[in-house]
Amino acid sequence: MQAPTRQTQADVLSRLYDMKQKQLAHALEQGHTLRSQVLEAEAQAIFKALESIR
Repeated sequence: MQAPTRQTQADVLSRLYDMKQKQLAHALEQGHTLRSQVLEAEAQAIFKALESIR
């Protein structure tokens, strides 16, 4: 029963990570340094969470 829950969490985190990467790319294109740093930290946290459940 726990496997589908882990897969669902992995799917959600994966989509969230992808969206965060797109936001980061956009912020970098716009030259928003501080926003880019925040988005990068958020993306790293999501990636670590994703690694921990895989």
